Amino acid sequence: MNKRLLHVSTLAAAALLLAACGPAESPSSTNTAAEPAAASSNMVLPYSASVNADRIIAADEEPGNWMSTGRDYGEARFSPLTQINTNNVSDLGLEWYADIDTSRMQEATPIVVDGAMYVSTAWSHVKAFDVRTGRPLWAFNPEVDPAKGVDACCDVVNRGVAVWEGKVFVGTIDGRLIALDSTTGEELWSVMTVDESEAYTITGAPRIVKGQVLIGNGGAEYGVRGYVTAYDAETGEQNWRYYTVPGNPADGFEQPELEMAAQTWNGEWWNLGGGGTVWDAMAYDPDLNLLYIGVGNGSPWNQSLRSPGGGDNLFLSSIMAINPDDGTYRWHYQTTPGETWDYTATQHIIVTTLEIDGQPRRVVMQAPKNGFFYVLDAATGQLITAEKFVPVSWASHIDLETDRPVEIPEARYDETRIPMIVQPGPQGGHNWHPMSFSQRTKLVYLPATEQFMGYVAPENFEVSDTGWNTGTDFAAGGALVREAGDQAPVRSAHLLAWDPVAQREVWRVPKEVSVDAAGVLSTAGGLVFQGNASGEFNAYKDDTGELLWSAMTQAITVAAPITYTVDGEQYVAVLVGGRALPTIGAGAIGSTTTMSNNNSRLLVFKRGGTAQLPPELAEEEVSDTGNLNPPPMTADFETVAHGEQVYGRYCSVCHGPAGVSPSVGTFPDLRYSARLASSEMWNSVVLGGELESGGMVSFEGTLEATDPDAVRHYIISRAHADREAGEAEHSAPLQ
Repeated sequence: MNKRLLHVSTLAAAALLLAACGPAESPSSTNTAAEPAAASSNMVLPYSASVNADRIIAADEEPGNWMSTGRDYGEARFSPLTQINTNNVSDLGLEWYADIDTSRMQEATPIVVDGAMYVSTAWSHVKAFDVRTGRPLWAFNPEVDPAKGVDACCDVVNRGVAVWEGKVFVGTIDGRLIALDSTTGEELWSVMTVDESEAYTITGAPRIVKGQVLIGNGGAEYGVRGYVTAYDAETGEQNWRYYTVPGNPADGFEQPELEMAAQTWNGEWWNLGGGGTVWDAMAYDPDLNLLYIGVGNGSPWNQSLRSPGGGDNLFLSSIMAINPDDGTYRWHYQTTPGETWDYTATQHIIVTTLEIDGQPRRVVMQAPKNGFFYVLDAATGQLITAEKFVPVSWASHIDLETDRPVEIPEARYDETRIPMIVQPGPQGGHNWHPMSFSQRTKLVYLPATEQFMGYVAPENFEVSDTGWNTGTDFAAGGALVREAGDQAPVRSAHLLAWDPVAQREVWRVPKEVSVDAAGVLSTAGGLVFQGNASGEFNAYKDDTGELLWSAMTQAITVAAPITYTVDGEQYVAVLVGGRALPTIGAGAIGSTTTMSNNNSRLLVFKRGGTAQLPPELAEEEVSDTGNLNPPPMTADFETVAHGEQVYGRYCSVCHGPAGVSPSVGTFPDLRYSARLASSEMWNSVVLGGELESGGMVSFEGTLEATDPDAVRHYIISRAHADREAGEAEHSAPLQ
């Protein structure tokens, strides 16, 4: 038996015989309030995952299934189901739930087909459940080396699996693409999709088009070159690979258009990687036979370092159309020419038909990080319209005659310019969290955030083999924001209903947490479902935004919900959780401990559901660190300043800018760490790797001898400053 499979052979046999034998008793990790029902009438064969192109193209004929990450090839994330609607959504109750055993952020969209639900979790694990009862069918652990977490810019997350002809496919954080048997979870084949000597990762869900598994990767912050690859779903053999940015011209060009793209670059960008990773968005139009991909940011971010002298730097921050048969170029549209702010165009892509000027028009829609909502012609890539959906200070507007943004020159940063606070910041006006387009209202429901960052070029930039190579000085940027004080922009988050034809806001629902964003589902029942960082899972009226129903989740939510049917009854499911529990809002949990800071679960609701989550943290389990109580400050100014620089380069991406972990975060707030008390305790983690099993790898050999203690003194100084200012918010303590 493959040691990676967490089930036993008898469980696999039970899965195949379920229809005849009925489900076994649920283990303690999965709970249900209902007895198992008879086999669903819309099953093809229990747990067969016999999905093919015809079924996905005709997804509306099987609205009870959710067979691909966006439900259909156009990825609208809209369900035609109406049984749960505005009149009865208040009757929803929890039907069953399953505890998730990985404590990092949970971002996946579940897949439901042929009686089973398949979902990936943090660290690229995959789990299968019976959709009716929540009984576990199998679980798969790809055994990723925890040290790989250091290469994951934004946590060791996974956004979902794909299913095709009896197989379940998952991309792993260490760069593998793995095919599993849908009934047993047995590994059928595995291919390494990246150069293991470089800091590539995979967090996105695979897509399957014409029997080919399509997968991209991440790692632009660490100096890699982006591409997307197609593998044969049956054998794992590579069919084609498409590079998104040119390499060294002296080595030739893999695709003809890369020679043209190279003319838009300067310097020796290939030595810095270039970036352009395809780490999330893809969609497909079967009628046009076009695969759409979103291309990421530059490596490094700072264009003045990446491409001295400027240039558009194609195909960074672009939406691209590719022929999926052979991976050949068809068209591109660049959302941010000469990208320099981490404005990826890897955000959710939706393909649909809109009525524009009285005529139906096939379009591609995207709301990328840069703050503009784009509508493009799906066949040609022609820009139709583009408007701001959040405050934007890097460009005034998009010129529809040139199809280009009209930039505000001061927003670009290099060593010769005065630093500027720019909106949006690198988290974007919209990040990876999926939006939804309703065929009922013709509105897009968009998780939007209004935020910013101070962009400052570093005084000296040297390429590092480890850590971020962004070419920005995070410490100086944080100081710039602090100096602005009340003059800095306001951070906020909201669920936005957007009319893509009129390019205007219709309604919004403000969030209590300023960095709150979560995926969205809309339905023909007149509902919009979305979780939040306040511990709630909500249903809103799709035409007004009125809150109609809410359930407490005991966890933050960032993933997108789905809906499906069993025996003609509609269910709604969502994956919740991470290492930070809600601390603000109606569903907030007061404080956390190292034993109780993971409430990751798969939650499944239906009308009349009566299951109950366990009681919230018992009083004796709660351990509040209280107010900040850092050790005395003993270091001189030069040591603290040096620590700030080291922290900004190596630590800030996980533990927050300026030493302050976000209130909705995955990683501990170092200001509260007991390890600040001594160099020995601190270095046991930073250099000794004491917490390596959780992804906090050793920086031995990366940092200079004085660096770790300088960082410790910097954190101590930040804790003292924040305590005096009364601005500190409690976060999860260091484990």
